[in-house]
Amino acid sequence: MQTLLTQILDEVRPLIGQGKVADYIPALADVPANQLGIAVYGNDGSLYSAGDAQTPFSVQSISKVFSLVQAIGHSGEAIWERLGHEPSGQPFNSLVQLEFERGRPRNPFINAGALVICDINQSRFAAPALSMRDFVRRLSGNPQVLVDGKVAESEYQHRSRNAAMAYLMQSFGNFHNEVELVLRSYFSHCALQMNCVDLAKAFCFLANEGFCKHSGEQILSPRQSKQVNSIMATSGLYDEAGNFAYRVGLPGKSGVGGGIIAVVPGQFTVCVWSPELNAAGNSLAGMKALELLSERINWSVF
Repeated sequence: MQTLLTQILDEVRPLIGQGKVADYIPALADVPANQLGIAVYGNDGSLYSAGDAQTPFSVQSISKVFSLVQAIGHSGEAIWERLGHEPSGQPFNSLVQLEFERGRPRNPFINAGALVICDINQSRFAAPALSMRDFVRRLSGNPQVLVDGKVAESEYQHRSRNAAMAYLMQSFGNFHNEVELVLRSYFSHCALQMNCVDLAKAFCFLANEGFCKHSGEQILSPRQSKQVNSIMATSGLYDEAGNFAYRVGLPGKSGVGGGIIAVVPGQFTVCVWSPELNAAGNSLAGMKALELLSERINWSVF
């Protein structure tokens, strides 16, 4: 496995330079583009990594899975009264569908859906940002995971579109807390700094019927774990989820920080990171690396 990971990174490295680092969040625009890392974590506790797998980066929308898991943990099936679990077929920050469907987001991984989930968690936790940070520290086994305050503030200063979604949903009665407070929590989650090893470990419960081996916690029930994996498979890579299913064939979730997490149910979790994005907002080199890895080990669930 170790040799294979190194070989794959060598093969995809020439793609660096063909994508574009996210620049609509100014703090992300400064991230050096020529970085590439991968980590694979097994249900048996085995860990393999290559490249820049220990370099922390901004998890961005990968955090939406953690938020969803928290909401399921305390509210269960009730959360689906306020949002769906269908692919959107629209950009992750689209307002069009939200207006047409009267403030009910299609799924928890587009921005509007993630904001509803954050609103649900805001009602539950006294300090949602700290609760999320501590939750992720337990999942990853890394007590040093932090929120990058500079990134969080940069996102808050450019919050107009997300605020518009939240106020629109509020106008339809689907947003219950103060919008600005929820936005602060949301951006804090997105600004979590983790590396490939952290994320591969943090997602291991989704490959292991909801059980996190290194923390000893049953995070979700086996049924809930399957449900989260299914939503990741259909909606985890924005409007490129179909292409990811076709090329990689695994449940996955990406973020505009350049990270992509993928789950091999019953076996492994994989995290790959390269900051340059393709036109859909997903890591260009990361997509190719996961495609090659899935192909050579025959990991596709299809």
